[in-house]
Amino acid sequence: MRGVGRVVLALVAVVAVLAAVVIVRTLTFKAPAAADLSGIKVAAPVTVDVARAAQHLSQAVQIPTVRHQNRADDDDAQWTRLHEFLQATYPAAHAAMTYDELTSRSLVYTWPGSDPSLAPIVLMAHQDVVPVTPGTEGDWKHPPFSGAIAEDAVWGRGSIDDKGSLIGIFEAIETLADAGFKPKRTVIVVSGGDEEVIGQGARAAADHLKAKGVKAEFVVDEGLAVLADNPVTGGRLAVIGTAEKGYGTLKVVAKAAGGHSSAPPADGGGVVTLAKAIQAIAEKPFPMAFRGPGAAMIETVAPQAPLPVRMAVANKWLMGGVLVGQAAKSPAGAALLHTTIAPTMLQGSPKENVLPQDATAWINYRIAPGDTSETVMARAKAAVGDLPVELAWDRPPNEPSPVSSTSSWGWKVLAATAGAVADAPVAPSLVTAGTDSRFLAPVAKDVYRFQPVEFAMKDIEMVHGTNEHMTLKNLENMVQFYARLIETATQ
Repeated sequence: MRGVGRVVLALVAVVAVLAAVVIVRTLTFKAPAAADLSGIKVAAPVTVDVARAAQHLSQAVQIPTVRHQNRADDDDAQWTRLHEFLQATYPAAHAAMTYDELTSRSLVYTWPGSDPSLAPIVLMAHQDVVPVTPGTEGDWKHPPFSGAIAEDAVWGRGSIDDKGSLIGIFEAIETLADAGFKPKRTVIVVSGGDEEVIGQGARAAADHLKAKGVKAEFVVDEGLAVLADNPVTGGRLAVIGTAEKGYGTLKVVAKAAGGHSSAPPADGGGVVTLAKAIQAIAEKPFPMAFRGPGAAMIETVAPQAPLPVRMAVANKWLMGGVLVGQAAKSPAGAALLHTTIAPTMLQGSPKENVLPQDATAWINYRIAPGDTSETVMARAKAAVGDLPVELAWDRPPNEPSPVSSTSSWGWKVLAATAGAVADAPVAPSLVTAGTDSRFLAPVAKDVYRFQPVEFAMKDIEMVHGTNEHMTLKNLENMVQFYARLIETATQ
């Protein structure tokens, strides 16, 4: 019995030491070393004519630059209308800048700086919008392309994604140029014409800038925003994307003999084989891990988080599984920590009583930094094993973007400006969707993804959804942010 007692005492001692380590690490935990922003003098606020900006955003929304999956359905004349609108509405900006039109009606504007030795900055906002789902128009408070100014907001498709940014940038440049401001550092505005269909516009802009020898100090595009109720602390937080996931759609094809449905084969035919393959792939998800830009946000704000969160982050060597488990409780949280797998489209027989000669599924992957399209394909092949299916990328996938710095001068300028305009702490994170900015990585030191608009978590679903709208307060912050960012980075 003495031996048992000694074992118990030893276990108690181990638990006590472990508890002491956990408590000390929790009490002394500090966020990862943040860049010192004290050396950045953020430009003073500008005077914003909110009513004018709202009217201009309303007019832009009324121009339906809709990109469809079938490009034959696009109305190119709408891009002509939008370009003419920009030229007529922002004369001072157009007098200060030159511009080139590229593939897919994309635009690259250049505001030359007085010191060509300074690397330029790039601001991005795309022109195109997604369609409104047919039959849902009546669900909108205000018609989706009305640009209605009501309830202290501008309503309509694209008011946030991404004409809000486009108008915010032009309002800012018009305000600065009209006041006689001249940047020391060149400012470049890239406005893709086909971002919503992962088109060629931003790629063409990157090639255009590369041919001119441009290596930008930083790029800022859409992506993340100011969260009014961030899920870590429940408070306000300006979240800047330092990376974005890759994008690829895997095509899975099950070949079959076909025939009449009255005499199906014993194995059920191509549809059954396809279903087994989809299930096999979906049931072999990528493991989640508390690392990378997605984890960085949680680590940054953990000192202000409730005690259980702070304790888990401070002791992730012990509680990493707990952190992953908590994140996995929501699809959005889980998406930050691994590559996601989403079967989205199916195709089989053209008629209900005909066995298909081939059944096809499309599986959309959002590839996390650390994975590649090669590792995704390898995992899918391992999952389906000997099932008689063919796997191929529907089109060449986009790899995850590089992870941009959180200590560079570009980060400091952006974080200081975002924090000043939003009056909120700032943290990095991962963009789980895709933006045009990924294509500009070869011509920039750093690429960031941030819109200075504030959302409650529940409001984010309106982007690409019903009742998309830009509040007048958010629109004012848009103009303030871009104007102050330009001045701060180029003065």
